[in-house]
Parts: sequence; C-alpha cells; structure tokens
Amino acid sequence: MSEISYYSPEGLKKLKEELHQLEQVERPRVTQEIADARDKGDLSENAEYHAAKEEQSHLETKIAKLKNIVANARILDESQLDTSKILIHSNVKIKNTSNGMEFSYRLVADSETDVRNGKLSVNSPIGKGLLGKKVGELAEIKVPNGIMKFEIVEISR
Repeated sequence: MSEISYYSPEGLKKLKEELHQLEQVERPRVTQEIADARDKGDLSENAEYHAAKEEQSHLETKIAKLKNIVANARILDESQLDTSKILIHSNVKIKNTSNGMEFSYRLVADSETDVRNGKLSVNSPIGKGLLGKKVGELAEIKVPNGIMKFEIVEISR
C-alpha cells in the first residue's frame, strides 16, 4: 500500500511535468534506440541493443514509481493548518544551541527536497525531529554524528 504525500501546487505540477517528459519524450526515444539497434543484426552480441533495453527497464521503473507518487499525492490547503506548531509546509527558523547558528527551512515532501534552497524533507532526521514542535521549544534530534539540539525560533506559512 502506498503512502499519501502532501505537496504544494507547484511541487505536484513539477512531478506531473517530469512524468509527462518521461512518458512522452524519453520513452519514445528509448523505443527508437531499441528499434535502431535491432536493425543492426545479431542481438546476442549487440551491445547497443542490450544497453537500450537496460535503459528502457530503468525508465519504466522510474515511470511506475512516479505514477504511484502522483496517484497518492494530495495538495495541502495551507490555510487550514495550525500555525502554532511545525507541520509539513511550515517555514521554520531554528537555532543550534551548541554554536548559536540559525537556519531557516521549509519542510516539504521528499520529492520537493532541495536543501540548498532551504527545502528540507519532513522524513529527514531533522525534519522528523521538528514536526509538532512550537516556538520556544527545544528539539533534540538524533543525527548520524550524535544528538543535536535546536531551539525553535519562528514558525510561519
């Protein structure tokens, strides 16, 4: 059974565009590569044919996964969310209590993650550790290096 994921309208649009690209552009390209390689003769020793078949296999797997994600995606109505605690699509400012550094993130679904642009997955260790916290609370989060402590400075939408 697939897990429902919540997306912003832009995030879901991006997923659908990627799926369309794979189905309408990449799939026909790979199919043509297979046909071209097949026309070259003996398939048992045709490296181009085997490479194209392998690429087709990877492509079809990716398409199936994306279709599943899109089918189970829901757009989140942010106006209905509680702004007093951290939820998916919350913008949060946190402060590392050990060194005083502040970070700002937006918690998003896995496929929207882009840490360089401040979008952190709700399923990452830090994302999971922040969920449900309120301003002023301390989040103790287990990360690969040990336990980090963050103070919740601000929550917004």
